[in-house]
Parts: sequence; C-alpha cells; structure tokens
Amino acid sequence: MRNIIGYLMGLCIFVIGIPALMWLVSGRGWPYVPCNAVQFILAVVLAAAGLALSIWSIVYMRRVGKGNPFDAYGHEVAPRTKHLMTEGPYRISRNPMLLGIYIFDIGVMIWLLAWWPLAVFAVEAALLTLQVRSEEKRLEQDFGEEYLAYKKRTRRYI
Repeated sequence: MRNIIGYLMGLCIFVIGIPALMWLVSGRGWPYVPCNAVQFILAVVLAAAGLALSIWSIVYMRRVGKGNPFDAYGHEVAPRTKHLMTEGPYRISRNPMLLGIYIFDIGVMIWLLAWWPLAVFAVEAALLTLQVRSEEKRLEQDFGEEYLAYKKRTRRYI
C-alpha cells in the first residue's frame, strides 16, 4: 500500500500538478494547442521521452532496488530501496527519474511557450535539488563506499 501512495503522490505532483501550475501561470486558455507544428512535435516528443525515462527508472528501481524512491525531505513515504542501482537508467544518471521529469517539464514549457512556466520550473528544480541532497546523505549512510564510488563516476543528472 505504501508503494502505491508513493507512486500516486509522484503522479499527482510531477505529472499533473506542476504542469497544471505551469499552464495556469502561462495565461494560456483551455484547451491550448500550439499552432506551430515544430513546437507541437518537439513538445510532445520531449514530454513523452521524459515520462518514458521516469517510468523506466521507477520500474527498474522497484525490480532491482526492491523499493521506492519517494523520500519526502527525510520522511519515508514508501519502503526504501534495498539495493543500490548503478545499471539501467542509473548508469547514465544518479537521478534518472528527476531527469525524466525535467525533460517532461521542458516539453510542457515548449508547448506553452511562455515565461512564467520557466519560473515554476526554476522553483521546482531548486526544491528538488534540496531533496536530492537529502537523499544523497541517506544513500551514503545506507550504502557507504559503494555509493561514494558510484557518485564519483556518475553525474547527478546528466
């Protein structure tokens, strides 16, 4: 049950909530569809690729790590991973779920093509960077030298 809560929270916050806030502050009417074909295609491709990367990362973490990533500022929302993931999507990024969300958000911003969504993205990125730093401390405690070695060879995002 705690796994489901973590996944639902992630869906509500990152896939629905943040993009809804971006749309709201953009001043665009509902429904808004870009009339520029390049803008439309680029936005859809980035949003889909970002979601795909995030979903792949979640599935990989669940299967290999035997847990869930969602620690909310030091509060365990779902069971923590039992194994350090260094392969699959975690080979290219220590935070591929967030990288996917950032790519998804960039797709949303291109779709909306307005300045205020960029401010929402900046606040989201700042808050998530604080969250990531908290998670990194926990991972150092949980996995010690193994995590420190992984941290040296794999970048936080890209």
